[in-house]
Amino acid sequence: MWQAIFDRILSDFITRGTLRIRYPDGSEREYGDGTSPAAQISLHEAALLPRMVKNPEMAFGEGYMDGSLSIDEGGLENAMRIAIRSAAANPLPVVQRIQMRAEYLMRPLIQRNSVPLSKRNVAHHYDLSDDFYRLMLDPDMQYSCAYFQTPDMTLEQAQKAKKDHIARKLCLEPGMRVLDIGCGWGGLALTLAQKHGVRVTGLTLSENQHRTANQRIQAAGLHKQIQIRLLDYREVEDQFDRIVSVGMLEHVGAPQFQTYFDRISDLLHPEGVALIHSIGRNGPATNQSPWLSKYIFPGGYVPSLTELVGPVSRTGMWFLDIESLRLHYAKTLRCWRDRFEHNLDQVRAMYDDRFIRMWRFYLTACILVFEERDQTVFQLQLGHKRDAVPLTRDYLYQSPQPMRDAAE
Repeated sequence: MWQAIFDRILSDFITRGTLRIRYPDGSEREYGDGTSPAAQISLHEAALLPRMVKNPEMAFGEGYMDGSLSIDEGGLENAMRIAIRSAAANPLPVVQRIQMRAEYLMRPLIQRNSVPLSKRNVAHHYDLSDDFYRLMLDPDMQYSCAYFQTPDMTLEQAQKAKKDHIARKLCLEPGMRVLDIGCGWGGLALTLAQKHGVRVTGLTLSENQHRTANQRIQAAGLHKQIQIRLLDYREVEDQFDRIVSVGMLEHVGAPQFQTYFDRISDLLHPEGVALIHSIGRNGPATNQSPWLSKYIFPGGYVPSLTELVGPVSRTGMWFLDIESLRLHYAKTLRCWRDRFEHNLDQVRAMYDDRFIRMWRFYLTACILVFEERDQTVFQLQLGHKRDAVPLTRDYLYQSPQPMRDAAE
């Protein structure tokens, strides 16, 4: 019964590309319009079929992870691209639409993200082995969208360009106090202190990142200039000339957006500048992927720009500039996935095959939502005063004059 239902759903739904399915009983069916991309999938267990009917996104991801589903031809990226393009061209099945609506109504509960829950959610992802992340990231451990000023840039060059672009938007002067919310392994804090002579307070909820960032700061001899605190942004009581937050807003959750921007407003000096760098959605508010929420980023949510305008406006701050980086993150993710696959033997020495398939699925899905769907990266430049930064963008594209070069 479930195979017949699934077959009927795919016959109506897959209209872009060519998808061949080998069912558990050995039968095969082809769906789509016969064009590229093409892929072949084998379903190895009959128990997977009802799950694919009821919640296809979750079942596909979990089936790939646990091996009850395999990609025989065309690769995972082609299989996912066919599904994404078909979803864009056709209405979703009724069952899935009802489920998505229910999940949307549950957002306040799913994304409540209290201080203790936020720390637990961060630990789930960021407290994996630092050695694992080193296999995938650039040496500075930048785990956010790079900035490819030219198409032939390496990942290292593009991540340096990202930090320089952010520094220009912050309009830094030596001696300024900078708050880095979600400072990761301390790379941006080190760059800002070394190149621009500012004092940085970094915040993280990850035990691993806190430890590694402090080790890097001690090694650089900058412990008097940089302080990394294991602290939630809601617990800070101080004021700063500049605030920067890179890749952290995605962990705040929609119910906390007003709290987040209220804290930015309260912590920012009256003449200060804040730069918020976040994955965003070029479309209306929707749900986070249930697979991504369960396995990769619990409590996470990618906001639409419309969801951010209201909370920022209610603080009284100005949008000094809004930039959409669009395909830069797809290029960044491809670099990470290439390095992940290149270092697979070392990854396998740390984690099992299920983990490897989970991360391959995560990286591939993220590439495709930037290339095929509505995700981008927003940089929001905010301030209390409308003239807190120059009135044209010329200053962003002049050669910076840092205090001294950083040790790259």
